Amino acid sequence: MSFSNAGSGLRLITTLLGGRAGESAGGLLLPGGAIWLTNVIVFAMWYWDLDRGGPAARANAMRPYPDFLFAQMTVDHLSKPDWTPEFIDYLYLSFTNATAFSPTDTLPMARWAKLTMMLQSTVSLCLVALVIARAVNILK
Repeated sequence: MSFSNAGSGLRLITTLLGGRAGESAGGLLLPGGAIWLTNVIVFAMWYWDLDRGGPAARANAMRPYPDFLFAQMTVDHLSKPDWTPEFIDYLYLSFTNATAFSPTDTLPMARWAKLTMMLQSTVSLCLVALVIARAVNILK
């Protein structure tokens, strides 16, 4: 899924840069939006699967240090004592990183997490900027 979406994104971006895409704004925004949304879901799955060794390792507390520091981990009296992130938390992390192009309330602690978030932000920024710029250019 990761490679397929990356290929679709690269094809769309190279087509846009070559001036061969976008006869209508709607026809460009729909595939661009689908690629962006799939990108959010794919990165959420990566974050969920890799943070502290994956869901099973997190549940068994096999790694003492988190790869992502969620807000609930920082203030004990504002969340359940046994709080652990679930997939929806990683989906939110991925969505906010793809829209703000930076971490919002969840900080990457591990180097792999920082690099992965940087990659996601770069992909999202390129895709959003080029698709929106072209769509605005061809609006009638």
